[in-house]
Amino acid sequence: MQKFGLNELREKYLSFFESKGHLRLPSFSLVPENDPSVLLINAGMTPLKPYFTGQKIPPSRRVTTCQKCIRTPDIDNVGKTSRHATFFEMLGNFSFGDYFKKEAITWAWEFFTEVLGIPEERLYVSVYFEDDEAFDIWNKVVGLPKEKIFRMGKEDNFWEHGTGPCGPCSEIYFDRGKDKGCGKETCTVGCDCDRFIEVWNLVFSQFDRQEDGTYLPLKQKNIDTGMGLERLACVVQGVDNIFEVDTVRTVLDHVCRIAGVRYGEDYKKDVSIRVITDHIRGSSMLVSDGVLPSNEGRGYVLRRLIRRAARHGRLLGIKDAFLSELAETVINVSMGAYPHMDEKRDYIKKVISIEEEKFYNTIDQGMNILEEYVDELKRQGSDTISGSMVFKLHDTYGFPVDLTREIAQEHSMKIDENGFHEEMRKQKEKAREARLKKENSAWEKDLFSGGYKSVVTEFTGYNEYETEATVRFIVFDGKLVENAQMDDEVAVVLDRTPFYAESGGQVGDTGVITGDNFKMTVNDCKKTSDGKYLHYGKIESGMVQVNDRVIAKVDIERRKCTARNHTTTHILHRALKKILGDHVHQAGSLVAPDRLRFDFTHFSPLTEEQIEAVESEVNSVILSNYPVTVREMPLEEAKKAGATALFGEKYGDIVRVVSVGDYSMELCGGTHISSSGEAGLIKIIGESGIASGVRRIEALTGTGAISWYKNKERTLRKVAEIVKSTPDDTPFKVNNLVEEIKNLQKELNSIKDKLANQSVNDLLNKAEDVSGVKVLAARLDQLDMTALRNMADTLKNKLGASVVVLASGFDGKVSLVVSATKDAVSRGIHCGKIISEAAKAAGGGGGGRPDMAQAGGKDVNGIDNAVKIAVAKIKEQLG
Repeated sequence: MQKFGLNELREKYLSFFESKGHLRLPSFSLVPENDPSVLLINAGMTPLKPYFTGQKIPPSRRVTTCQKCIRTPDIDNVGKTSRHATFFEMLGNFSFGDYFKKEAITWAWEFFTEVLGIPEERLYVSVYFEDDEAFDIWNKVVGLPKEKIFRMGKEDNFWEHGTGPCGPCSEIYFDRGKDKGCGKETCTVGCDCDRFIEVWNLVFSQFDRQEDGTYLPLKQKNIDTGMGLERLACVVQGVDNIFEVDTVRTVLDHVCRIAGVRYGEDYKKDVSIRVITDHIRGSSMLVSDGVLPSNEGRGYVLRRLIRRAARHGRLLGIKDAFLSELAETVINVSMGAYPHMDEKRDYIKKVISIEEEKFYNTIDQGMNILEEYVDELKRQGSDTISGSMVFKLHDTYGFPVDLTREIAQEHSMKIDENGFHEEMRKQKEKAREARLKKENSAWEKDLFSGGYKSVVTEFTGYNEYETEATVRFIVFDGKLVENAQMDDEVAVVLDRTPFYAESGGQVGDTGVITGDNFKMTVNDCKKTSDGKYLHYGKIESGMVQVNDRVIAKVDIERRKCTARNHTTTHILHRALKKILGDHVHQAGSLVAPDRLRFDFTHFSPLTEEQIEAVESEVNSVILSNYPVTVREMPLEEAKKAGATALFGEKYGDIVRVVSVGDYSMELCGGTHISSSGEAGLIKIIGESGIASGVRRIEALTGTGAISWYKNKERTLRKVAEIVKSTPDDTPFKVNNLVEEIKNLQKELNSIKDKLANQSVNDLLNKAEDVSGVKVLAARLDQLDMTALRNMADTLKNKLGASVVVLASGFDGKVSLVVSATKDAVSRGIHCGKIISEAAKAAGGGGGGRPDMAQAGGKDVNGIDNAVKIAVAKIKEQLG
C-alpha cells in the first residue's frame, strides 16, 4: 500500500470528486456564518446546512470540501490519549438532490481501492440493519462478500438530530491487522479494540422525522459523507495515531526540540507534548479566521487553547515564550491548502504571542497561591478546592476554571463546581444591581407595576420631529404625581413621542414639550425595560397634568448631528474590517451630537498610516454620497442578506436593517441621515486601548470636524504670527528655531562649564581647615541641583578629606547639597543630619546618606542662613 502525505491525500480526494462532477469549495471559516446553533464549525456538513434545508440554493448540486473543524467537548482528554484532538480536517462529498446511494458507495470504494491502492481484503463495511438497498449495492454492485458487510442498529448506523432530514448511514472500516487487535477469536468489526477503525461515514439523508417520531420520505434525497483527513492519513501512512501523521508529527517534533525532550519515553511528558501540538494547530487556525482571545464565546475557546498549551510548556520546562515559534511551523505545513495563513503569518504569531505573555504575567503568582492552597488542603485531609478559591483564581489571576480543574485532577483532587458558579452568580448580581442604580431603574419596578405595565410609548421619531401626545405619567421626587409646576424637575411619560431614548450607544434626544400655558425643557430621554419613554427635564412655565394634550418636539439640529455620527460609525466599522481584517468587531459605541466613540476588537495600537487609511476610506464613502436606506424584515432574512449583527445583542423577530449603499449593512435601531454625504467628513482625533484586545477610536463629523479644523487653523496662524512666518512656512521656521535653540544651549552649557572650572580655583582658596578636614561652603546661583552635585564632587576630589556645602537659588528654587569624603565621614560627619537642619532656614527639608545629602526649599532669602547653619553643624560634628 503506497504511503501519501496528508497534504497529498487532501488534494487526491478533492481532485477525485472534481472528476465526478463535484464543485470544489474552499474550507469555510471556523466562525459560523449566521448560525447561532453552533459556536464553531464542528463538522464538514455544518456550513452546508442551508443547502440541505433548502434555505439557500447551492452553487452546484454536487459539492466536495475539506473543512477545518474544532470540537472541544473532550478537551480534557486531549493529550491523555493519542486519539483525542480539538482540531481536525473533515473530507466530504455532498449531493443536494442529485445522486444517491449507488454513486456514493461505488465512488467511495473506487477512491479507496483504485486511487489510494488500499487492499480490498483490509476493508469492511457496516449498514443500517433495515437498509437492504445499501447492503445489495455493497454486495452485488461493488462485489463485497456478505460476511464483510455488517448490519448494525440505529445507534451505530442511523443519523438524526431532532426533527428534520435524517437517514441511515454506511461506514467503511480498515483492518489494521491482528497485531493491533485484542486476540479474541470473535474480534471483528464493532469490537472495542484498535484493530478495526471506522474511516469514512456515508450518510443517506432520505427521511424527514416528524414531531410525533414518524419518518416521512424526503422529496429531495441528499448525500452527506464525512472522513477525517488525519485518520485517513493514519491508515495510509501506517501509523498508530494522528500525532504520528507527517504534518502533525512535524509540529510535535518542533515541540520536542524546544523542550529538549524525546517523545515516547515518558507518559507525563508525552501528554504535554500532545496537548501543545494539538492546541497550537487549533489556535493558529482560529486566529487566521479572525477569532481573538476573550473571556466568552469562541474567544474563550481560543484563550483556553493558548493558555493550556502555554502551561504544558512550563510543565515540560520551557521557560520562555514559544508558541508563536510553533505557529510558524503550523503555517508552513498548512499554507498550501490554506494560503490565507501565509498572508496572515505575522498577525497569527502576534496574537498568540500577546496572549501567551499575558498568561505568563499572571500564572506564576496564581500558581504559587494554588500550590500553597493545595498543600494546605492535603494537610487537612481535604480533596476539594473551594468555589471561592476557584473564583479568586479566575477573577484575580485570569485562571480559566478548566485549568484549575485540570491542576486539581493532577493532585487527585476536585473543585467545588457549585460553589464557583454561586460566586459567579453573586458577582453578576452585584454588577446588575450597580447597573440598575446607575440607570435610575431601581424605582421603575415599584412605580410602574401592576396595571401600568401594559402602557407603552409609541416611538414616532423615525419619521417626524414633532408629535401630538398625551401625558400618561409624571414622576417627581421618585414618586408618581398628578401634576407638576414651574421649576419642578420631572420625568414625563407620553403615549407617543418623537424623542429617541438612549440605547444602542446613541444618546437620548433633547427638546421641548409644550401645552396650554405650559412648557418643559427636555434634557434627556431614556426608556424603561417595558417600553415607556421617560422625558427628563424642567418645567419652565405653567403647570402640566396627567392626561394633558401636549406637543413634543425634538431639537432638530442636535438630532441631525447625532444622526451624522451614528451613520458614520457604521461606515467606520466596515472600514476597520476592510483595512485591519475581519477579526474586527464592534465592542461598544457612543453616538452623541458633538462626537462619536467606537470600540472594536483588535490586538495592537493602530499606526499613523493605518489611522490615515481608515480616515481616508470613511471620507471616500462619505464623498460618494451613497443612499442610506432602512428596511424592516425578519431577523433570519436579515442575516441571510449579510447584515452585521452585534455579538451578544438581543434582537426581536423583526429588525431594522440600515444600509449605506452597498458598502455597509447593519442591524440598528438608531436614527440616521438619508445619504452618506450628509456626514460632511470625518476627523479621527484619538485612538487608544481600553481593555485587553479592545481599542477605541474617537472622531468628529460634520460641523464638529469643521470646528476642529478651524481651531487648528487658528492655532497655526497664532504660531506663525509669533515666529514671524506664514502658515505654510511655519514648520520650516519652527524647525530652524529649534535647531538654533539647541545650538545656543550647547554654547551656554560650554560657557557654564568654563565659568565653573574658572571658579573652582577661587572656591578652593575659600576652604577652611577644621580639625584636619577641609570645609568649603559657597552659594552658586547660576547652577541647578544637578550642576551643584557635580561641582561638589569636583571640589571633593581636589580638596581631599573634606566636606562641601553648596547652595543655589537658580530659577527661584532653593537647592542645597552637602557632600563629604570617606575620611570626613569616618571622623563623624553625617550629611543627612546636617542638611535636615540647614534646609529649615530656607523653608524646606531633605535628608540623605552620611556621605551625600540634598534638599530643596521655598525661601530663597533663607539660603545664606541655611549655609551658615550647615557650616556650624559640620564644626559641631567634627568636635
